[in-house]
Amino acid sequence: MTCSTSSASSLDTSAQFQENGPTQGTRWDEQQKVFALEQVCGVFRVDLGQMRSLRLFFSDEACTCGQLVVASRESQYKIFHFHHGGLDKLSEVFQQWKYCTETHLKDQQLTDEKTCMQFSIRRPKLPSSETHPEENTYKRLDVSAWLHHLNEAGQVEEEYKLQKAIFFGGIDISIRGEVWPFLLHYYSYESTSEEREALRLRKRKEYFEIQEKRLSMTPDEQKDFWRKVQFTVDKDVVRTDRSNQFFRGEDNPNVETMRRILLNYAVFNPTIGYSQGMSDLVAPLLAEVLDESDTFWCFVGLMQNTIFFSSPRDEDMEKQLMYLRELLRLMHPRFYQHLSSLGEDGLQMLFCHRWILLCFKREFPDAEALRMWEACWAHYQTDYFHLFICVAIVVIYGDDVIEQQLATDQMLLHFGNLAMHMNGELVLRKARSLLYQFHLLPRIPCSLHDLCKLCGTGMWDSGFIPAVECSGHHPESESCPYGGLAEVSSPKPGSEGKRGLKTRDVFAFRK
Repeated sequence: MTCSTSSASSLDTSAQFQENGPTQGTRWDEQQKVFALEQVCGVFRVDLGQMRSLRLFFSDEACTCGQLVVASRESQYKIFHFHHGGLDKLSEVFQQWKYCTETHLKDQQLTDEKTCMQFSIRRPKLPSSETHPEENTYKRLDVSAWLHHLNEAGQVEEEYKLQKAIFFGGIDISIRGEVWPFLLHYYSYESTSEEREALRLRKRKEYFEIQEKRLSMTPDEQKDFWRKVQFTVDKDVVRTDRSNQFFRGEDNPNVETMRRILLNYAVFNPTIGYSQGMSDLVAPLLAEVLDESDTFWCFVGLMQNTIFFSSPRDEDMEKQLMYLRELLRLMHPRFYQHLSSLGEDGLQMLFCHRWILLCFKREFPDAEALRMWEACWAHYQTDYFHLFICVAIVVIYGDDVIEQQLATDQMLLHFGNLAMHMNGELVLRKARSLLYQFHLLPRIPCSLHDLCKLCGTGMWDSGFIPAVECSGHHPESESCPYGGLAEVSSPKPGSEGKRGLKTRDVFAFRK
């Protein structure tokens, strides 16, 4: 397989398959040409028979465009982009190729090394059995739909229906700057238009007071602030979202605005200060909200009220990972078993830390990442929808990890190489389906008892409340503090080996 590329990592390809190799006399010349092309144009050759896996990810409904991901046995990845069709034809060739047979975990049988090639196809549509029953019932929230949710005074009516609409359909880019402040708790849903304008004036005054406090530091305070905060901020803002038209170009005033917001936030909240990655979160807010003061207060609300955006301490991240491990154990047990087999390193799930810390911004193009942000901000049925997105990524793109028994560092490389090459809409649909499946579980482990604790109108308001099964990890309590049901051996005659319930208490989520 010969590929012509513009770079070695992001590739638009032209693949040539030749049944008869070159003659002995011309082989040397061809090798020299290939070597020269490799140096100049990024052309390379790969023996597919020696590769570990091929994955085809279609991105369009017609299944002609998408990515071909080739993984070597040394966990090196090449990703080929087919923007204008042709991937379907290549798929047909691969399916006929003697080393490429589509595999399924349930009947996978590996024989000799040559037939170890894994070949699978992922299409942009999920089977109806794997989609949320309300999928495709909500359109993107546009100006007309948004105004329909406002009464004459400008108050949001039926907040829950609005959140549900955003969760399924997202928000039209033309009104993000108006709707996001509600989702980020800058504006109250009950506030009137006049109250919001008065709030903006008060908050603008408060913002500039914070800025004045920063600018009036003593020389010693300025020196300490520069060392702890400003030095890192100055480095980060000049390389954040510079491909975005809003921040593009030299001496762009919007870059300086972003810098001021981050510096002022470090003064406003010195406990958190500034951590690398915060600029990735502020930039989209500023690009949509536009006003400096409004963006600052939206960022404050984001950091305070959106769980997975806060700058996590070790215990915060561990809580997130604990929830994610439990969700994987329930929803993707084979992947969880593989993590467990790797010991503590595997269960730390280093491959997903960036997903959580930067809210998928480095994993998906901006348009798709912002749709994920909106779905999370909606707090529809759970405050932890970002963890269902994590599970969806693993379910869709984690086949190689299980089939090839990848080690911890190889998992990190596997998912890192897929960054910006995954189908965000497919992941979102799968995540919504997983949330729905979670809703239908007859039992959940008590370790997930807080998963829907803060989200207001919640997952089990319909009257169906699952039983909670005690996970048994409560060193400070003799019994489950959440009223979980502990499984014990049944004492009934003839029931040896069966499991019974220790209590009959049913757990109700606290609101």
